[in-house]
Amino acid sequence: MIRTGDASEPGIDGGLVPRRGAGPVDGQAVNAYVCTVTVPSASGALAKALTLGGSEALPIMPIPGVGWLCYAKDLDGTIFGMMEADPDAA
Repeated sequence: MIRTGDASEPGIDGGLVPRRGAGPVDGQAVNAYVCTVTVPSASGALAKALTLGGSEALPIMPIPGVGWLCYAKDLDGTIFGMMEADPDAA
């Protein structure tokens, strides 16, 4: 079981299984659900993803009144999102 945070907070707890089929094709539309997680810092989380060998799929962008959103690709090319809550984002 994967735990994504403290049990008293909402999260996306669950399991992780290997890909069962073709991976996403670079430059094509996303062919699967894109999981987006809350992070304390979008810039910090993106930097860590890059340090671990991932790549930037979309740069950090403001979602006005909500926060900062970015997307990265893991080593298999799977895209995932990271959202930093910030009601002052503009």
